[in-house]
Formats: sequence, C-alpha cells, structure tokens
Amino acid sequence: MCTFSDWRSRLFCLGGLALALWGAATAQAAAGSAKYFLLVVWDGMRPDFVSPELTPTLARLREEGVWFANHHAAFPASTEVNGTVLATGVYPVHNGIQANNEYRPEINPLKAVPTQSLAAIRRGDEILAGHYVRVPTVAEQVQAHGERTAVVGAKPVALLHDRLGRSVDSPNPVWFADGCLPAGSFGILTNALGIFPVAASPNVGRDSWAVRCLTGRFWDREPARYSVLWLSEPDASQHKHGPGSREALAAIRSCDARLATVLQTLERMGVGQQTDIIVVSDHGFSTIGANCDVAATLRAAGMSARSEWSAPLAKDDIMVAGNGGSVMLYVNGQSLTTISNIASCLQRQKYCGGVFTRDGLPGTLPLSAIKVGGASAPDVLMVTRWRQRPARDEHPLIEVYNDGYHEYSAGCGMHVTLSPTDLHNTCLAWGPDFRRGVVDSLPTGNVDIAPTLLQLLGLTPASPLDGRVLSEALILTTAAEKEVNLGRLEAQADYPDGRWQQYLRFIEYNHVRYLEAGNGSWEASAGR
Repeated sequence: MCTFSDWRSRLFCLGGLALALWGAATAQAAAGSAKYFLLVVWDGMRPDFVSPELTPTLARLREEGVWFANHHAAFPASTEVNGTVLATGVYPVHNGIQANNEYRPEINPLKAVPTQSLAAIRRGDEILAGHYVRVPTVAEQVQAHGERTAVVGAKPVALLHDRLGRSVDSPNPVWFADGCLPAGSFGILTNALGIFPVAASPNVGRDSWAVRCLTGRFWDREPARYSVLWLSEPDASQHKHGPGSREALAAIRSCDARLATVLQTLERMGVGQQTDIIVVSDHGFSTIGANCDVAATLRAAGMSARSEWSAPLAKDDIMVAGNGGSVMLYVNGQSLTTISNIASCLQRQKYCGGVFTRDGLPGTLPLSAIKVGGASAPDVLMVTRWRQRPARDEHPLIEVYNDGYHEYSAGCGMHVTLSPTDLHNTCLAWGPDFRRGVVDSLPTGNVDIAPTLLQLLGLTPASPLDGRVLSEALILTTAAEKEVNLGRLEAQADYPDGRWQQYLRFIEYNHVRYLEAGNGSWEASAGR
C-alpha cells in the first residue's frame, strides 16, 4: 500500500538518480527541430493515475518520451491560475491572475468575478489598457512572428491563452467553450460540428467536440505552428464524484481516447514525427472531508464579511471569495487591524491550514512566499487544512476542507490547497526535440512549460519569465551543474487561549521555487 511518505521518497530517490546521470541542468538549449508544437491539458489529472491499463496512450508516451516525475502546479492550484501560468511562464504575482474567483471592484463592486469569463476579460482589458493578463502569452508571441496558432478548450480557461479580438479572416482561431474568436465563426463551427454539448459526467461530449474542432476544423490541411487543446476531464468528474471514483476513472479513459485521436490525426497528416507534444495537467486533486463557511465564521466573530453585497462596501467591510481549497479576503480600506483580526479568527478554526497576508503579519506568511501579489491580490489568503488518510488502494488519500463550491460535499473532489496531491500534477513530453525513455525527477513545474516552448519555437521571450527551460529533457542542450535546495518557512502566533503554527515546504532549483506542501494547526491552551 502506497503512503504519502513512500510516494515522496521514491520521487527524491529518482531525483538523486537524475542528478547522478546528468547533473542538474540549466538551459542554453538550441531551438527545436520540430515543425509543430502541441500543448494538451488534461484538467485535474493526477500523475498516480497514469498506467498502461487505465491510460495506454499516455503511458506509451511516458515510456517513449520524458516523464516529469516531480512536477508541480503553481499556487493557488486552480484552473485559471495554472492556465495563465502555462500560457505565460510567470507566476500570479507577475501575470495578474490570482484565482478562479477574484474581487475586482472596477469590474463588479458587489461580488467576485470569474477570471476566465469573457465579460471579465473584456472589461479588464479595457480598464488595464489591454493588460488583463499582464504579460504576452506563448500564442500571442507566435502570432507576433507571423506564424499560425490554434487554441481549443472544452472549458473557458482556454481563452486566457489567446483572448484578444481579431478580424473575421484571422488565421488564428480560438474556441473556449460556448464561444469563439473570431466571434463570427460561431455559426460556422456549430453548423459543421453540431451544438456544443451540455456538460455531463464524464464530460465525453464536450471533450470529443473540442478534439474534432481542433483536428477537423482548425488544423484543416495542416496543423498550426502552435496549438493548445484543453480537455475538461478528469476535473469535472473528480469534482462531482471524487478522485478514483468510477466516474473519474471513466473520464480518464475518455481523455486517453481523445489523445489517441489527436495522435492518429497527426500520423494521418504525415507530421507525427515532426510534432513536439507536451501533455500536462493544471493541478492535482484531493478529496473533500467537509465544507466550511469563512464568511459565516467572520460574521460570528463580529466582522462584516460577505461573498456578495447589495451595496458598495463600507470601510472595513470584507469581501470573501471562495475558491474551494483557498479563500481570498479583501478588506475595504485595507485596515491592518481588520486584517489582523481576520487572521487571528481564522487561525483558531479547525479548517484553517495556512494564512498568508500582503505584509506577512505576525503569525502569517507573506503572499510573496507563494508567488501571489500585485494590485489584484487579496489582503488575506486562507488555505484550508488537509490530512492524510489511510489509502484505500495504491493512490494517496488526502482530505481537505472546501469553501465556495457548496454543490460539492464530503467524498467529492477539490483542490487549491497546499496538499501534496493538489500541488503535484502530471507532465510528459514527447517528440523529435525530447529525449527518449527518460524519467526526469528534477523539480519541474507548470511555470517551466512556456519557457521551454518558446526556446523550441526559436522565440526570445517578450518579457522576463519566472520559469526555466527544461533543458535536461531536451536532446540538444548544454548543462551546468546546479543544486536542488529544500526550503521551509514557518510562522507561529501565541494567544492567551492557544498557539497557531504553520509551515510551507518548497524546492528551489535554478532560482525557480516549486511548492511541495504546507499546512497549519491550532493548539488550545490547557484547560480551554
């Protein structure tokens, strides 16, 4: 039976082997030889569910290409955050997307907005002079060099890869679930492919439609130079039924079949061996143990906190934006007293697993430790607590608390915590520019995908990147030895009625920080 400690020990052993084989690498890799580049995202896919029996296509690519065995999601470990990190190669502090649901009063002063929605994106770009996503995406940089792109998503997050308006004759199409760019192509696509299916579990209809849109319409006679395909599973089924459920396993099998279709299409076009493919997930997953209600907790403590308001916020009113395993809190007026009161109240709750503040107030850790920050960042970010439970099978079972998505209850799935199963996600690479049959257990992350793609595309990044080129995975590379450094941050606060403690573990390699795990606990004083 696999325990969490066994699982992580194997990864560190493999990491040592990788270092012994070729040292730690930093990249001065040559531009790639591939003609086409494809990024495929299996939303919410955990690496421990990849197997020859469940995912034969993905397992074959893992064996033939490079398997990133110590891969990390960016934090918050949510879809829109990691979608933007994958698109840009920088963390939320620099790309501006901090959560799935954020309070942006200039867009909506009464409640949080979904950051992937077309309305929020259009209004945000209007307010920020085109910088809703504050740095260029890979797709935008490819287009700037006169080459074609194609972006298809069975979820709206695909829009964050390529969101700007375009003319009706644009060669760079986008489908982002119930919408497209150029907008005038909507009728053409639905006439050809049928109406975009309603959501289901497993969400086979939408994922199949997305694959047909990419391979049958957007590629037409030839693939685009750079393509993105975002599948909605197994995220949708894991949310509703939990990781490892019958429905989630069926969703994973469906994703594997969709990947097989894409590979068959490339072979039929005669370009399979000319295409670099990266298959990645945006985040991992945990199982919900119980729900919580942060807004209700704060109100019970005498604070003015709500997730939706009927009138503009007054001084010290608190906007609560639930994001599943994390909660963003915004204080009108940013009073340090109110922020401190929020922190001390939440630290006493059994569901609290970490408190982060802009300035790292006593007993909290700073937002900068998790690469969150900037004008749109919350004043307080609370992460819910997780606990390891005995595994029912070979898969780690970690339970978390959930706030903000109360259609999901105990036994369903959630993420956006600092649990190891949320932060460790799936990634592999296959194609003419990648090594064959390699397990790379150096620390890697979603933040490294865009730098690697830009290197292989032969493009100089338009702005500084937070990630690194995954040069140890490439055939053409020069490597210099670097150390893998393990780090730990701690915070504690002593109160008359007890003590709060929290920690954050991370790995740093080549100046890139990858989060491993974090948690916190409250210990009441004797007699309390």
